Amino acid sequence: LEEIPRPIQDSGNILKQGYLEKRSREPSFFSSEWHKRWCVLTQRNFLYYANEKSKQPKGSFPIECYQARLDPQLRKDSRKKCCFQLLCPGKRSYEFTAPSPAEAQDWVEQIRFLLRDLSSLTIPCDEDEEEEEEEEEEELSKDRDSSDSMNNSQNSTLNPKEPELDGEDIYEVMPGELPDSQ
Repeated sequence: LEEIPRPIQDSGNILKQGYLEKRSREPSFFSSEWHKRWCVLTQRNFLYYANEKSKQPKGSFPIECYQARLDPQLRKDSRKKCCFQLLCPGKRSYEFTAPSPAEAQDWVEQIRFLLRDLSSLTIPCDEDEEEEEEEEEEELSKDRDSSDSMNNSQNSTLNPKEPELDGEDIYEVMPGELPDSQ
């Protein structure tokens, strides 16, 4: 059965998008070497379309194995500082020209940031979650401190009260103490 190409459904995860010129893999005598394409970087893929209204990508590839770098050697004209390359050992490389040197730099930085994130072993969490975790840790630490000071004050009293037990022997063995043999 022939596989019908489907658009990659990553629209909710778009990190960067915009027009870039993409170098043709095989330039012909009749067509230009560089073609304007609507490019989209998602959390997993790099896609390029004929224009921003196209529903079907002209091409796509998983971004995770690629490296991004600026490459002014790709062009000899005034736009050479706007060029960057996506490289992956053993796979096709992709060459692009951005509208400006700053835009080329931004594409490269966004891709590098994404690649670092993909290769990271830690799962990033929101700042709010981090603050909540820190607050919980502080509360636990305060609880420990107050229970320690209660234990110390209880030990220093002359007539310590024995805790009431509901038919069960519940006690904590402190370091350096051995439980009574039964």
